[in-house]
Order: sequence, then structure tokens, then C-alpha cells
Amino acid sequence: MAILVVLLSILLLVFLVAYLRLNTFIAFLVVCLFMGLALRMKIADITQSVQTGIGKTLGSLVIIIVFGSMLGKLVAESGAAQRIANGLMHVFGRKYVQWSLMLTGFIVGIPLFYNIGFVLMVPLIFTVAARTKLPAVYLGIPMLASLSVTHGYLPPHPSPTALVGTFHANMGITLLLGMVVAIPSIILAGPVFSRFLKKYTQEPAPLFNIAALPEEQLPSMLNSILAALLPVILLAGTALLKLVVAPGSVCFKVATWLGDPVIVMLLAVFNGIYILGLRRGTPVKKVMSLLDEAIRDVSVIILIIGGSGALTQMLLDSNVSKVIETGFRNMHMNPLLLAWSIAALIRVSVGSATVAGLTTAGIVAPIVASSSINPSLMVLATGAGSLMFSHVNDGGFWMFKEYFNLSVKDTFKTWTVMETIVSVVGLGVCLLLSLFV
Repeated sequence: MAILVVLLSILLLVFLVAYLRLNTFIAFLVVCLFMGLALRMKIADITQSVQTGIGKTLGSLVIIIVFGSMLGKLVAESGAAQRIANGLMHVFGRKYVQWSLMLTGFIVGIPLFYNIGFVLMVPLIFTVAARTKLPAVYLGIPMLASLSVTHGYLPPHPSPTALVGTFHANMGITLLLGMVVAIPSIILAGPVFSRFLKKYTQEPAPLFNIAALPEEQLPSMLNSILAALLPVILLAGTALLKLVVAPGSVCFKVATWLGDPVIVMLLAVFNGIYILGLRRGTPVKKVMSLLDEAIRDVSVIILIIGGSGALTQMLLDSNVSKVIETGFRNMHMNPLLLAWSIAALIRVSVGSATVAGLTTAGIVAPIVASSSINPSLMVLATGAGSLMFSHVNDGGFWMFKEYFNLSVKDTFKTWTVMETIVSVVGLGVCLLLSLFV
């Protein structure tokens, strides 16, 4: 009976979000109420679970998510992303221009939230296409594959960051393993797959050809990369350092302090404010207004994550999680494959990678605690599943179609296939890594 209630709750969530187009946060709350009543919980207990779930989830995440949005805004508005793209294209040359765009998307995609990264990077793709006389789709797929992978796999993006907390994984280790999973996923979905896309020669929609900033207004290459990658440097560096120094030593304590995600993102934002803003003569008022805009940009995502936390708490307080754990354990299914499958199913149904990842985490989290599977791999497998088969219920599908001036059929053949490759390859690498870690 409990399993049936959970299945009906997920179907209700899909119906409310995908069919009725109800606000996702409200949809989560309606589903929590439905689940609680169906499981015969008291109204007071239901509302208490909702409040507890939102508080527990956002308490540890909201700082990281907001700081991540601030850093992304600074990288975007300062021209740092444009500088990175220009510099890499100069290094790689015309022959390997796809690889330069792919690497640009990966570097810029780490601090930038997906929608911001998409809107920012697509005009750069069109500029390169006009300069090289190569098809925009052929050049764009590798960069957008990078943006998609960083969005689904790597902290400090909202869904991976939330999954790290839910699965009790180490953020630094997750980032390192995420890099290992990301590289083959991006290469196969980007430069390799795009070899078959040279026939898509449609001119991009003129509306989206945005003028680039003048060269003299851009920050230096070193400052641009340092600002964008400082979270990666600190998280990955401290995680590696803690593996080689003695626990309890001064170096270990310093690495623990510097590797705390809140400290990492705070330092990254301060660094961005200085080298991308104040140092270049940008008024303090202008820099602070950008940070205010960043908070508004991410407010909807914060509410969605809070709603998913409420649903997770409902599963715990109603004891359904124990029933789910027993049921799935009896299936003798690899937890990584299970998490990927559930996330993929929800992604295809709802369209949102964030909703798919967070909803899946609430369902399969009890299994992680009772299994020997590496929790960081669970984060990555769930993230891979949340990217599966983007289609007409996903905003990214329509953004790609309109920006690149494609038909719906051609968008399926390009964008949807790229997203599917990213997802399937990510699962495969996670399963392979599970043999060693």
C-alpha cells in the first residue's frame, strides 16, 4: 500500500508540473499533502514534516547556491566567459575550434547556472560560426554538452549540491569523481557526436545575435580562469591534500577549513568581487546590484529544492522510506542503475533535471545508507539519469530549437540525442568506477 501511495504521488507530481503547468514548489506541497493524507497522517504532522524538510534541506544549501549564483553573475557580466572563449580559440586554432568551445563550456559552466550559461554562451557560438563559416549546430553541441554535464554532475550547481547532502557524500570527492565521469560524457556527446551534424546549416535566429564586449573591456585570461575555477581548485585541492596528510595535523585542519563548501564559495565570491569588479574600476554599487540580481535569478531554484526536501521528509516521517528500502533491496538491483532509472523516468515525465534528481534522492537515499556503494557515485548516477532524453516538456529543448532556428524534428535529432548520450555514458562510467571505489 505504501509503495502504491508513493507511485501515485510521483504521478501526481508529473501531472501537476508537466500537464497543468503548476508552479513546481506548489506542486511539491500539494503532493506532500496528498501523500500524508493517503498514509493517514494527521494534518499537524504533515505540515510539521513539510516545515522540517524545507528547513533541513535549505539550511545547508541555500548559502552555497546563492554564492554560486553570485559568482556566475560576476563571471557572465564582467566578460570573463568571453575572455576564456577567445583565449582558448586562439590556442586551439580553427582546426580544433570545437574542442576550444567544449573546454570553454566546461570551465564557464562550473560557476554559471545552466540557463544563464546557455544565454551567455550561445551568442559566442554564433560569433565563432560566422568567423569560421562552420555550422552553428556543429559548433554549439560540444559547448552545450559541457554546460549540461556541469549542471547535472558537479557542485556547486543546485541539484548535485543537494544530492551530496542527501546521500551524505563528500563534496570534494564528488567533484573529483565528477570530473572523471564528465570527460568521456562530454567528448562523446560533443566533438564525436557533432561530426554527424555538419548538414544542419540553418542560420541562427537573428534575434539572438548579441554583440560581444570590446576586447579592451575584458578581464585578463588569468583573472577570468582564476575567478571561474577557484571553487574547483579549493574543493579538489583540499580533498586531495586530506588524502595524503595525517589526520589531526595542522595541514589536515587547514584543508578541512578551506574545503568547507560554505568557506569555498564565500572566498570565491570575494575573489570575484575584487578581481572582476572593484580591481577593474567597477563601482561598488554596480557590483552589489549584480549580486542582488543573482539572488533573484536563483530564488525559483531554491524553492524547488525546498519543496523536494519536504517530500523527502514526508517519506521519512511516514516510515515509507523503510518500506521502499526493503522493497528495492529485495529486487537485487544495482543501486546506481536504480537511481539512474528512476531519475531518467522522472526527467522524461517532468522535464526538469533538478526535480528529477531531487525527487529520486528522496526515494533511494535509504538504500545508500544500508549499502556499500560510494555515495559520491550515487550523486553522479542520479545526476546522469536526470539529464536523460530532453524533449518537448523541457525548457532547454525549446531554447535550443529557437536559438539555432531548427524544426522540432531536427531538435530531437541533435539536442535530444546529445542529452541522451551524456546520460547513458555517465551511467556507464559510474558503473565502471564502482568496481574500484
